Amino acid sequence: MTTTFFLVRHAIHDRVGTVLCGRMAGVHLGSAGRAQAERLAHRFADESVAGIYTSPLERALETAQPIASRLEQPFQVCDAISEIEFGRWSGMNFEALGRDPLWSSWNASRGTNRAPEGETMLEVQGRIVGAMERMRGRYVDCSIVLVSHSDVIKAALLFYLGMPIDAYARIEVEPASVSTLVVGEWGSKLLRLNEVVAA
Repeated sequence: MTTTFFLVRHAIHDRVGTVLCGRMAGVHLGSAGRAQAERLAHRFADESVAGIYTSPLERALETAQPIASRLEQPFQVCDAISEIEFGRWSGMNFEALGRDPLWSSWNASRGTNRAPEGETMLEVQGRIVGAMERMRGRYVDCSIVLVSHSDVIKAALLFYLGMPIDAYARIEVEPASVSTLVVGEWGSKLLRLNEVVAA
């Protein structure tokens, strides 16, 4: 008995790579991101999907919507797969973050550091893996789509691959990418990592 997870990172928005958006409100997909979301919807058109779950943030919701429309089924919001709570770092640009020694410590050892007034990456891992394990009980021998965020997806992949949380930088999860993971009582297997649908 297995469950297949399609772990989808939300499509691109205008602040990717410049601002640590975290959970800040009002971050929407631009025209490029909307086009990516439509390509994702096309990619899933022939998949048998039993459920669609999404982070509550706008950029994830706007990525999930075309997939749900194409598959003619509703999506459900799942707080457990939301972005990392970055606390007071949320909304800061990466240039400013680069001058913060706490930011350097966080990136050097995600396993032992906490975002100021936010989460540890191990806490993030605990919540997404907990959600996925609950879903496994509901979706036996089924496939489900989870629309989430880069580091959150990395945290799940690292757990199921038996890798330490500080190996997060060894995995690439691009905007609008799909990583396909099969999980069963016997363990887990990564079928595809960072699959990006070509334009």
